[in-house]
Amino acid sequence: MKTYDAIIIGSGQAGGPLAKKLALAGKKTALIEKRYVGGTCINDGCTPTKTWVASAKAAYEAKKSRELGISIKGYKVNMIEIKKRKDTIVSMFRRGNQDRIEATAGLDLIFGEATFIDRNTISVNLNDGGAIELKADLIFLNTGCKSFIPDIAGLSDINYLTSTGILELDTVPGHLLVIGGNYIGLEFGQMFRRFGSKVTIVERSAHIIPREDEDISAALKSILEAESIEILTNSQASKFKDNGKGKITVKIETNGTSRKIKCTHVLIAVGRTPNTDILNLEKTGVETDERGFIKVNDKLETNVNGIYALGDVKGGPAFTHISYNDYTIVYRNLLEHANLTTKDRLVPYCMFTDPQLGRIGISENEAKGLELNIKVAKLPMAYVARAVETGDTRGLMKAIVDTNTKKILGVAVLGQQGGEIMSVLQMAMQGGISYDQISYSVFAHPLYSESLNNLFMSIED
Repeated sequence: MKTYDAIIIGSGQAGGPLAKKLALAGKKTALIEKRYVGGTCINDGCTPTKTWVASAKAAYEAKKSRELGISIKGYKVNMIEIKKRKDTIVSMFRRGNQDRIEATAGLDLIFGEATFIDRNTISVNLNDGGAIELKADLIFLNTGCKSFIPDIAGLSDINYLTSTGILELDTVPGHLLVIGGNYIGLEFGQMFRRFGSKVTIVERSAHIIPREDEDISAALKSILEAESIEILTNSQASKFKDNGKGKITVKIETNGTSRKIKCTHVLIAVGRTPNTDILNLEKTGVETDERGFIKVNDKLETNVNGIYALGDVKGGPAFTHISYNDYTIVYRNLLEHANLTTKDRLVPYCMFTDPQLGRIGISENEAKGLELNIKVAKLPMAYVARAVETGDTRGLMKAIVDTNTKKILGVAVLGQQGGEIMSVLQMAMQGGISYDQISYSVFAHPLYSESLNNLFMSIED
C-alpha cells in the first residue's frame, strides 16, 4: 500500500489542476484517471464538439454566402476530414494536459478504476493489469458524469448514440433522430443538419431548452426550423425497433397521439448521471442524493471530513468553468487559508448553437417566481447595426433588471457572439454597474456590444 497526502479521483477540469497545485505545495499527491486525462471537456465535450460546430458553420456560410454577393459552387462536406481535424485537436489538448501532469514533481498519475475500501483507502484496478491500494487523509472526487440512458422499450436493441459515441462518426447520418431538446441535443442536431442529415428533435417538455423563458425558446425554435430541422415538443419516444440494414423505427407519443418515424441513427441526449456507482461510497459514509450526485456544502466538502467533491459529480451547474472554479475555491481554502464559498457565485453559460445563446443570472420566469420588482429590456438582433452589416439578424437580446436598485439580475443573448456579449454584462453584474449607466456608456462602433445602449434605453423609467 502506498500512502499519500492527497488522492484525486478524476482528471477533469478540477482534478488535474488541483493535483498539480497540491503537489507544487509539497503534498505527495496521486491522481487516478480511468480513461483519458482532461475529463469530459477535452475528450467528449467542449473541445471536440466546438471543432465540429466550426465545421458545420463553415458549411452553413458556404450555402448562405450568395446573400452576401459571394457564390460558392459545389462545396462538399468531408466527414472523414472533419473527424480527423477534431481528433487531432483533442489529442493535442489531451497530450498537453498529460505532459504537464507527468512533469509535476511529487505527483503520480495512475490510470485505472478506483473504488473505496474504507474512508481513506482506495483500491485501483490498473488499466494495464493488476491492482494497487492507496491511502490518504485528503481525497477529492472529480469523476464527472455520463449520458443518462432512459428505460424505453427496444432502446437496448438498437445501436443508439450518446454524446460520446456520436463523435466517432465519420459518415453523415441519413436521418438523425435526437431524443432531448436541450444543449447537447440542439447543438448536435443543428451541426448534423448542416453536414447534410435530415434531423428530428423530440422534446418531452412544452418547449425546447425548457429552463429558459418561452420567448427565448420560441426564437431558437424558429431559427432551427428555418434550417429544416423538425422539432416535436410535448413528445416522447415510447418504442424503438431495429429493422436491420441501418433502419430504425421509433414510436413517438405526442399529446395522446402516436406516430412512427423511420430514421438511420438515434442520439440519446436526455441528461447526465453521475459517475458514483463504482466508487463504493457506502464504505466511506459519503452522502448522495436520490440520483447519485454527491452532496456537498458551499465549500465543496462532503459530510465526511477530508473528502471533497468537485465538478459535475456533485450536481448543480454542469459546466467546465464551474468545475474549474470549484478547484480554485478548494485550493485557496486549503493552501491559502481563504474562506471562499460557492454561495451566490454567478454562473454564466453558453449554448453553442448558431447563433449562440449566452446566459447569466435569473430568467424572467424566475424573477416573477421570486416576486421581484423588475423590468424587462428586449432588443431584436434585427435592430443591431453589426448584425445587419454582417447579414445575420437572427435572435434577440434580453435583460432582467431590478426596478428599485437598477441592477442587472439576468441576461439572455441569442445572437452572433451571444456568449461574448453576455460576458460584458457579467462583468457589469460583478462590478455592480447599473443598467442606466450602461445606457450611456461609450462602446466602440460598430460592435455588437454597442447595442447594449439601445437595449437598456428601451426601458421606460
